[in-house]
Amino acid sequence: MNSMTGYGRATGALGPHSLTVQITSVNRRTLDLSVALPDAWEALEPAILEAARRSVLRGKVHVAIEVTGRPGAAEWDAQALRVTLDQLADLARDRGIRFEPTAELLWQVVSAQRGGAVLPAVEAARPSVLPAVQQAFRELGAMRAKEGEALLLDLLRRLATLGGSVENIALRAPEVTAGYRELLLQRLRAAGLALELADERVLKEVALFADRCDTSEELTRLRSHLGQLSGLLRQEGEVGRKAEFILQEVGREIHTIGSKANDLAVAQQVIEFKNELERVREQMANVE
Repeated sequence: MNSMTGYGRATGALGPHSLTVQITSVNRRTLDLSVALPDAWEALEPAILEAARRSVLRGKVHVAIEVTGRPGAAEWDAQALRVTLDQLADLARDRGIRFEPTAELLWQVVSAQRGGAVLPAVEAARPSVLPAVQQAFRELGAMRAKEGEALLLDLLRRLATLGGSVENIALRAPEVTAGYRELLLQRLRAAGLALELADERVLKEVALFADRCDTSEELTRLRSHLGQLSGLLRQEGEVGRKAEFILQEVGREIHTIGSKANDLAVAQQVIEFKNELERVREQMANVE
């Protein structure tokens, strides 16, 4: 099981340039891919997207490729620098401005020329860029897997808590009808109605109540859903969407039990169950 949150980074050399690939991944219900790379290398985007689809199944994934000159690896064009300074001097003279080049101005012109240096052609860059992208995705995958292990332990612990609540409700369920029967007899006696437990009307009312508050089917389905979730989380690949669907069914079943159970102890267990279920949903939103 993997988390959808992660970060991967890889670097490489490309002639006189330094290549840096950074990949970030955050939660998203579907797979949302975006790539930022130099305009001259747009032809590499399909291969980068394909690498992303092989590495991740769900999440918002952004791949950023940055190219910079390596220190000492590139020299400026002295002739281009002289031409630029002459053009600036001519412009200053036309405007009646005194022109005195400073070291700062020279550095700004040199930096601008370096920044505008021509990158290697896309086919020449491909053998260096794509391996760096793949390495960054491997690092991203390792981080997502590590966080996924932590998520798995937490979710299994929470599922065990939910399972305990289910069993507590199941233990209390048989006592609900008996409690209602005693309460009914007390109310009848308080009203001055001398009806016994064996009276047909009393038996009918108790039977109707027992049928209305019977939660055996819901409890059976809850056990099944929680078991499915526990097994699903241990599987490889995408599990988040399936788990979210099962959690919806779990929510429906516990809501039905809460509606049926006319009992304070059961109601308290249902509230605790719903609180923990919400925490499970929040954690599951991080799972790929």
